[in-house]
Amino acid sequence: MLSQSEENYLKIIFSLQFEENKLVSTNDIAQKTKTKASSVTDMLKKLSDKKLVNYKKYRGVKLTKLGEFNAKKVIRSHRLWECFMVDKLGFAWNEVHETAEQLEHVKSDELIDRLDEFLGKPKFDPHGDPIPDKEGNIAKSNTFMLSELEIGHFGILEGLKNSSDDFLKYLNNKKLALGDKIKVKNIELFDNSVLIKTKNYEFTISSEVAQNLLVKII
Repeated sequence: MLSQSEENYLKIIFSLQFEENKLVSTNDIAQKTKTKASSVTDMLKKLSDKKLVNYKKYRGVKLTKLGEFNAKKVIRSHRLWECFMVDKLGFAWNEVHETAEQLEHVKSDELIDRLDEFLGKPKFDPHGDPIPDKEGNIAKSNTFMLSELEIGHFGILEGLKNSSDDFLKYLNNKKLALGDKIKVKNIELFDNSVLIKTKNYEFTISSEVAQNLLVKII
């Protein structure tokens, strides 16, 4: 049985590996975990001994198939708990991450499978992130950054590249939520800020915000 710390490392390596599609460096993991590189190295050796990662000194680390499966189990649990808290308990999408971080380590596959059934087997969590199924399969989402849309084009907000608490609060203040239809009305040449229109509002967002909004083009 894996410790909570080991599960967290697998989840972090998976996210970095998924983003970069290459060996993950010790320094990148240290930055994510806010720990010393030496401590990261010690953990990677433990995970390597358990056949969960392939670790190459000075080169980096990559999850084995077993490590990837275990990482996806933790991610699946985390995102299902977020769905439960938002959909069934009425939490806002910026209020669920920390609690889900604790609940994701519950050691009961049956509980998570029943939670999945109860929620109707959702494919995506409240932030638009895909939820792995019990076999570790992940649904693909054909989305683009809002910043890639041209003037006059429409998109449905389906996900976020940034799901930090501050960013979610910002979106709440702007009355932006998943499922909203967004039209790009203008793009400023000077700073690439974007004038957008939703059903009830029209306002300008920065280029950085536009790059963190994932939309399905319609």
